[in-house]
Amino acid sequence: MTYKMLVDGELLDSALRLDVVNPATGAPWASAPRATAGQAELAVAAAKRAQPAWAALPIEQRRKVLLALADRIEADADTYARTIVAEQGKPLAEANLEVVHSCAFLRAFAGMTLEPEVLQDDAAYRIEVRHRPLGVVVAITPWNFPLLIAAYKLAPALLLGNTFILKPAPSTPLSALLLGEAAASLTPPGVVNVIVDDNDLGPLLSTHPDVQKISFTGSTATGRKVMANAASTLKRLTLELGGNDAAIVLEDADVARAAAGIYGGAFFNAGQVCIAVKRVYAHRNVYDALCDALAALARQAVVGDGSMQGVTVGPLQNEQQYAKAQHYMEIAHRDGTVIAGGQFRDGQGFFVQPTIVRDIGADSPLVTEEQFAPILPVLPYADLDDVVTEVNAGEYGLGGSIWSSNEAKATALSERLTSGTIWINHHLHFAPHVPFAGAKQSGLGAEFGDEGLAEFAQMTVVSLARTAA
Repeated sequence: MTYKMLVDGELLDSALRLDVVNPATGAPWASAPRATAGQAELAVAAAKRAQPAWAALPIEQRRKVLLALADRIEADADTYARTIVAEQGKPLAEANLEVVHSCAFLRAFAGMTLEPEVLQDDAAYRIEVRHRPLGVVVAITPWNFPLLIAAYKLAPALLLGNTFILKPAPSTPLSALLLGEAAASLTPPGVVNVIVDDNDLGPLLSTHPDVQKISFTGSTATGRKVMANAASTLKRLTLELGGNDAAIVLEDADVARAAAGIYGGAFFNAGQVCIAVKRVYAHRNVYDALCDALAALARQAVVGDGSMQGVTVGPLQNEQQYAKAQHYMEIAHRDGTVIAGGQFRDGQGFFVQPTIVRDIGADSPLVTEEQFAPILPVLPYADLDDVVTEVNAGEYGLGGSIWSSNEAKATALSERLTSGTIWINHHLHFAPHVPFAGAKQSGLGAEFGDEGLAEFAQMTVVSLARTAA
């Protein structure tokens, strides 16, 4: 299959190429065009040129475009899913779920609106808050959910009358290029642009004076660079960054339910989820039972090529992440007791067995750092105050969960945790209508819901005086 970028309504090739590696084999399986700086400039110019006319359309027409795009993706769902498996590595069932969620987010945002809010309406003043388009929006997306994250950034941007430039991760560009191909026939030239780079065009886009907003999802380290670049023109920013989510299991928790929920929350997409469970604190009275239950689940995992039937855990996405996992696995064996997994599969590909580590100290790097791999440390505790202190101590505050049979007790505990999202008796749930934001160095701004939608708009206050001052 030939993949092309989308710039100003045209599907473009490039003299520069980028190999796309299948993480299940470690070998290239496809090639993508790589944009030149000149093509990136053309994309910005096209988006700027197209924006006024796109914003002038009735919002109902923009809604129809989003719905049509969802229909187009859904009609070709198998191609999208198998492309995701081949470039990202996740099992086909998870890839199908990503396609379904991408369509759901497009449709959900198509149904949203930001109505003017009347703050005052009396004999003296009528004061309204309105929301207008920002202009050109650039989305920089990661490799763990290459279609979903692109879709949920595109949808609110286009709905509110902005134009859009998508720059996917260079290791997973193909899903984004398929999205661009679908958008090419549904949007006017310049409204949607998709370009691929080798991590070299980010500074051009994030400093460009004709770009009004950057929506970035990725690591905290890269987010800091994006923020620094955007400061030159005070661009609007949404940054969804790293996390080291903790699951806290109280003494009264249903251990079987907690184990199943924590396992799913930790090992989905081979642990490569910003809001995955990355450390567990269990009361000492349920610690052994929880460790045993998690280990049993980990041993049942079928690790392999995501395209093969029955596989439940695919490879890590890239060689760099695989090397990091090897580093953290050494720490796991050094600092704790590995009771499930602990090995890398022989042969080609970036495979890691789901690993459970117990009897590990709170100061181990496996606990204090974001591993982004299927290696889960489980720590015992006696004093809940100590756990709260440890959970809140780090630089991250993206998500976390509490497991308890006492809703009131769990809710009270949630108020003591510094985190953008706190789940009670579940983990990893998100939806278009639920705001998603990080605390501390886990992010800036919000995605989803009215709050996330407003991130793609310029708030304007219109104040009308009805009497003489």
